[in-house]
Amino acid sequence: MTTIAKEFEITSKGLMTGLDSKVRCVPSDDKGIRFHVENEVVEAKVDNVIATDHCVVIGNQNTKVMLIEHFMAACAFSNVDSLDVYLSHYELPILDGGSAQWIKLFGINKPDDKYFTVKEPVYYENGKTSLVVLPSNEFLITYAVNFNHPQLSQKWVSFNNQDEKQRNEITEARTFGYLKELETLQEKGFARGVTVENTLGLTDDGYTSILKSDNEPIKHKILDIIGDFYLSQKNPLKFKANILVKEAGHGVHVNVCKSLKKYLIEI
Repeated sequence: MTTIAKEFEITSKGLMTGLDSKVRCVPSDDKGIRFHVENEVVEAKVDNVIATDHCVVIGNQNTKVMLIEHFMAACAFSNVDSLDVYLSHYELPILDGGSAQWIKLFGINKPDDKYFTVKEPVYYENGKTSLVVLPSNEFLITYAVNFNHPQLSQKWVSFNNQDEKQRNEITEARTFGYLKELETLQEKGFARGVTVENTLGLTDDGYTSILKSDNEPIKHKILDIIGDFYLSQKNPLKFKANILVKEAGHGVHVNVCKSLKKYLIEI
């Protein structure tokens, strides 16, 4: 089990609600990542996912926790698997729009010597969307997109967690969305905490701000799937598997993560 070195507290706005949320992270000797909201506890595991429409939401009949994917990805990159998280509000703050700020707060822990693979391929396919997890001798994610955007048409990025520069580019990659859809989303109660600092807006022919790295939106998709797959309660960065994804989202990530529970084996 690995936890953070010391307790910390931070307050920032939620991406969806736009409301301030105070988070207190407390080291734990009990394995698992647990969110505490109004005297309720929700464990970060795929069986507790209740929604994936605009972000990943976990919960029970009494409470929920929104936007956990960037936080969970940070836990994966920091090798944290034991943590108690106390929230003043049910949405985690967006911070920098990725995971880099969480990782700076967590620190980087030495990974354990446990590795996992799948005992047989795990597939998902539905129309233009596909996701496959194949046994391999090493970790690799290749994420392909074909968005209605001139700079994100038929593009892909591969990530093997071997290069520090690329790890930094993945963890700092901001969430993104089409600028033309923002007003409609906000009228429906979503994306009310969006700023140019935490979200990359896609215009008809470019972006609302300078990219932090080439193909930043695709790198954010890789960050998302790492966070979503950590709901298997096994760190996906310790998978010896080839993960191939085409035009997927949180719903597909979570669907496959549920299957992974049955096929992951320690090696």
